[in-house]
Amino acid sequence: MLIYLRKRIVSSALPLVVVIVGVFALARMTGNPASLYLPLNATQQMRDDFTARNGLDQPLLVQMADYFGGVLRLDFGQSLRTGQDAAAMALRAFPATLQLAATTMVLAVLLALVVGCWAALKPNGIADRISSFVSMAAASIPDFWLAIVGIWVFAITLGWLPTSGVSGAGAWVLPIATLLLRPFGVLVQIVRGSMVSALSEPYIKLARSRGAGELRVVTHHALRNAAAPALTVAGDLTVGLVNGAVVVETIFGWPGIGKLMIDSILQRDFAVLQAAVLLTAVAIFALNILIDMGYALLDARVRPVTVKA
Repeated sequence: MLIYLRKRIVSSALPLVVVIVGVFALARMTGNPASLYLPLNATQQMRDDFTARNGLDQPLLVQMADYFGGVLRLDFGQSLRTGQDAAAMALRAFPATLQLAATTMVLAVLLALVVGCWAALKPNGIADRISSFVSMAAASIPDFWLAIVGIWVFAITLGWLPTSGVSGAGAWVLPIATLLLRPFGVLVQIVRGSMVSALSEPYIKLARSRGAGELRVVTHHALRNAAAPALTVAGDLTVGLVNGAVVVETIFGWPGIGKLMIDSILQRDFAVLQAAVLLTAVAIFALNILIDMGYALLDARVRPVTVKA
């Protein structure tokens, strides 16, 4: 397992380096922040002083070298907008994104397990057809469209839920519902397919012949052996939730890492943007490693074979 883990870490290091270089280059393409933070009547001397004070007058290679050195020291500098430590701002915002993504995925998995198992009991039956239609529709609806419609119907028209913020349980409903539908739709299809295959295996017929109840057959036998594909897909969907939270957090004013990225781009706050993107990339990198380890524990076929001399 340690050999497998080491290989996965090494193979995933290159994309992380690409992300570091990419965020540096893309941040500089947004323009000089001096025009945003200085008044309209600022003199050229004031612009030059601002640029020099923030190290933006140096050649790009020098700026990149300083940036890489800061990354190694976990020092991303200070926010141009607030003067606070950029890494600290990103770390304060990230738990809100993790809470939203984790809550959404737990609910999506639980609902998908129930609906997927229910549909698999009678393939091509009414329940199967209904669940297939609902899951395909859920997986196809764009997040941003659902968020806008949800705000219009439940917040503006009916007045049942707040349009933004995190105060109260009602503020969680629309963001979670927006993010939940797509993973729920995908997982229902995965669980249903895995369960149909597992329920046709000989050991299931043997368990039934010995008098095992249908609930025990589904939960203790079939579902356990069908868990590996669902785990892998759920992990990938969780990664997608962290990425997709950028749009949802911006629409609902959720104070997470996604909203912080968008605000930093609009305000050309290079230090905060770089810290937020790198923190997200590292979190996704670690999550992918955990997913691979979990899948290797469930399925011995993906583990490396150690040959003893």
